[in-house]
Parts: sequence; structure tokens; C-alpha cells
Amino acid sequence: MTVLDEAPAPVADAPAQPLHPRVVALWRIGALLWWAFLTAAAVVATFIFEKSPWLALPVAIIGAAWVIVVPPFQYRHFRYRMSDVDLRIMHGWLWRSVSVVMHSRIQHVDTHQGPVERMLGLATVVAYTAGSVGARVAIPGLAASEADVLRERLAAVSGTDDGV
Repeated sequence: MTVLDEAPAPVADAPAQPLHPRVVALWRIGALLWWAFLTAAAVVATFIFEKSPWLALPVAIIGAAWVIVVPPFQYRHFRYRMSDVDLRIMHGWLWRSVSVVMHSRIQHVDTHQGPVERMLGLATVVAYTAGSVGARVAIPGLAASEADVLRERLAAVSGTDDGV
């Protein structure tokens, strides 16, 4: 008999949950602002170095393509799952990442909303754990009411076994 044979059976996980579809608009707005800044910086650089402003056109084209193409891929590849023992966050379409946070490690949970998130009715749930690496895990793009429910559920399950 091996150690694996003695291990308890894994807890049945709930299905992975997608983000709210409006998060695509949120990510597009954020990407648009960054690419607009980069395009403006490229135009300014062409004037500083006395080059044609048309040299900034590739930056604008790449930015437009990014704003159109990348957010839907991010949305399709971002899921979260809350089971009886942990919170899992799976994301990434080029570089995939899975974060597993045990409920017993969660110290506190917040919700955040920026102005654009408020306008779109979205919020971000952030769970904080002890430690320095990975001490903050976030689930962006949830409907505000869903974020409140998830925050309260995480707070309830994380506060059940205080080690002090």
C-alpha cells in the first residue's frame, strides 16, 4: 500500500465559473487607453527625432489589433472554481496559470471597483493570504452582485478555523 492509496478521495469540485461577458469591454477599454498612450508617445518621439509621424502608424495598427483580438481570448481562458476546500483561478491563453488558495490560508477578502468597472456593473474580488509570493489573488470581471456574494462566501469559509 502506497501513500497515494491512503490519501483521501478528492472533494468533488464545482464546475469552473466564467467571468461576466462585459469584462471583454472592460479589458478593451483598458487596452485602448494603454495603446493610445503608446501611440501618442510614438508620435511625440517622431517629432523629437524629426522623423515622419507616419512611423508611429505600426504602433497604432498593432494597438488596434490588440484591442480587438486579445480581450476575447483572455475572457475565454479565465475561469475560477470554489470547492469545499479551496479557490482555484485558471487563466492565460499563451501562458497558462492555475492558482490554488486553500480556504484556511485566506486572511481577508475585498471587492474593488474602478470607475469603468462601476459603469459596466462589474467588480473584482481579491483574496489575501499570508506570504509574499502569490499573497494576493484576484478574480476580475464579476457582476457586482456576484462579487459581493463570492466575497461573503470566501469570508465565511476562511474564518471557520482561526489558528490563533
